[in-house]
Amino acid sequence: MSWTKGEIIRDVFTEMGIASYEFDVSPEEVVGAIRRLDTMMGEWEIRGLRLSYPQPSSPDGSSSDDDANVPAYALEAIITNLAIRLAPSYGKGISPDTKTTAKTSLSMLFGLSAKPVEQQKNSMPSGAGYKGTGQWTSEPNDPLIVGDDSELDLEGALNVSSN
Repeated sequence: MSWTKGEIIRDVFTEMGIASYEFDVSPEEVVGAIRRLDTMMGEWEIRGLRLSYPQPSSPDGSSSDDDANVPAYALEAIITNLAIRLAPSYGKGISPDTKTTAKTSLSMLFGLSAKPVEQQKNSMPSGAGYKGTGQWTSEPNDPLIVGDDSELDLEGALNVSSN
């Protein structure tokens, strides 16, 4: 089962050192933190890191009971990076360990999602006067299309005939 957005926010406040007592965090602060979580995850998606996080259709479209739908290996990066983003709003400093963990875990996530640049040999055959350039060209194939729900749609991508 996936973590809820509220559970992630609770751990973010713990990382910042302000969730020691239940009354320290107001419901308005939780809503604001969920908005910041939504915007951070949207930014990561634009940068190419797709984690199946459900983006709301309006700023108030998320609640703390919504599933985050992110894999467990991404939680450390989400919690520590959101803590770094929220800490100045609460007048809190972030420990160097948290900053290091945030940077390392986010780099690992981007490393997992990185695709090498596809390079292809020039398709023009040598001979008949064409000497060739001897260079590789970057001509990537069409990128995969992801639907509005961040689910990969492979329908029609594979032309498999069963004869």
